[in-house]
Amino acid sequence: MRIDIWSDVACPWCYVGKRNLETALGELDLEVDIRWRAYELDPEAPTTTSLSMAEVLSRKYGVSLEEAATMNANMTRVAERAGLEYHLDDLKLGNSFDAHRLAKLAEEHGLGDEAAEALFSAYFTQGRSIAAHDSLIEIGTSIGLEREAIEAMLASDAFADEVRGDEALAAEAGFNGVPTFVVDGSFAIPGAQPADTFVRLLGKMASGDTSDFTPDESA
Repeated sequence: MRIDIWSDVACPWCYVGKRNLETALGELDLEVDIRWRAYELDPEAPTTTSLSMAEVLSRKYGVSLEEAATMNANMTRVAERAGLEYHLDDLKLGNSFDAHRLAKLAEEHGLGDEAAEALFSAYFTQGRSIAAHDSLIEIGTSIGLEREAIEAMLASDAFADEVRGDEALAAEAGFNGVPTFVVDGSFAIPGAQPADTFVRLLGKMASGDTSDFTPDESA
């Protein structure tokens, strides 16, 4: 079974979806090939900003800072239920394009899953930048990539076409949010589904039964 995952490193639901999928796969006896696909929630995001996550949410959704803080608190509780530790007040917000390029470099070396985990953890748990090149170099070398290879990639436009290609595929397929999980190129599962939903759906796919193939749209 192959699962293509469209996600953004800067998406809090994407890390939750990753962990829920891993929990489900731990319960299923399946051989799964996971491919990470790039998607930018905000392609125009600056490399750095002085705004906090609450301020960004306030501006994006037209809510008060207090309401935005509540949104962050709710997201943190969702992450906790998935076994993740979020520090949304400490995020170093920034553009995720180069982080996606780093993930493509890692995938070329068979380290796609390791890159996804390291980038998500760096951003949401450790409060590190996923835009600053020095931070990306540290993240990349921590999973076994050569520093020189990362520096050369960041100094060029390497893997830019691959990132844009993923985003074009998402647009063509009509994906309007992430995470989106595509199973064997046939069935799209939208959102950070609960682990038991992944178990049900992937189990049905593995058995060839795609009747009532309906994920939890509330996720």
